Amino acid sequence: MPSHSETRVLPYSSQQMYDLVADVANYPKFLPWTAAARIRSTEDQGDHQIMMADLVISFKVFREKFGSRVTLWPERKQIDTAYIDGPFRHLESTWRFQDVDGGCEVSFDVDFEFRNRLLQGAAGMFFNEAMQRVVRAFERRAAELYG
Repeated sequence: MPSHSETRVLPYSSQQMYDLVADVANYPKFLPWTAAARIRSTEDQGDHQIMMADLVISFKVFREKFGSRVTLWPERKQIDTAYIDGPFRHLESTWRFQDVDGGCEVSFDVDFEFRNRLLQGAAGMFFNEAMQRVVRAFERRAAELYG
């Protein structure tokens, strides 16, 4: 199962970065391969929110919709995503944001497995590069919004 972890320090606050990543509806504006996003529902759970969201991912001939449960932890500055339905067998990711001198430490962890073996093999070949592009897209978006 491919997995990727990355930690960076960016010159923005943890609140700014948390807000940027939590804004799933705007992902198609800046996130590579994201053709569409739809928020199914948002439910307040007191100390956290549960967002049900669909993303349409488009890459060459591959175009798939998948649903996920996004758990937003505003006090912890953490966002957990768990897969619900679509082309994956498994998908989980976590974003963590912590204020540090000069900005915010951003940590991103993801692992997934496609149901289709052919897709899984293809994903394995470009997965780390793709995840680095995703993180860079968030960095560029932060610079546009907050820089």
